[in-house]
Amino acid sequence: MDDPKAVLDSFAWFEYFCGSGKGMSIKETVESGGSVTPSIVVAELTEKYRRIGKDFAKNLAFIRLKSNIIALDEEIARAAGEINFERKKKVRNWGMADSIILATARSVNGIVITGDEHFKDLKSEVRMLK
Repeated sequence: MDDPKAVLDSFAWFEYFCGSGKGMSIKETVESGGSVTPSIVVAELTEKYRRIGKDFAKNLAFIRLKSNIIALDEEIARAAGEINFERKKKVRNWGMADSIILATARSVNGIVITGDEHFKDLKSEVRMLK
């Protein structure tokens, strides 16, 4: 069976672009290409970069080059709704974006790479950045 695909969330991409220790821990994963980025991550990063007053265009071009951006389709949206319903029972402040990211990862047999504490109990489906 193939290794699971790396599914990069907003936390992972932001740490990578900042050059933090957590970000550099995924440097090889990011730069080798072949990762997956849920389209909701583009929305989250666009908003974050606007909020901090930085231009996102160059980083978005890099994401396009190195990662396969997966659009939110009907199948992923339905799965995200199911995930959201269940996860809100267990995780405080779990959001729909988290559900979309997890549903995208499941749709591609991937593993979410993140530092977001909302995902910490999903050990078999997530690699937490350290």
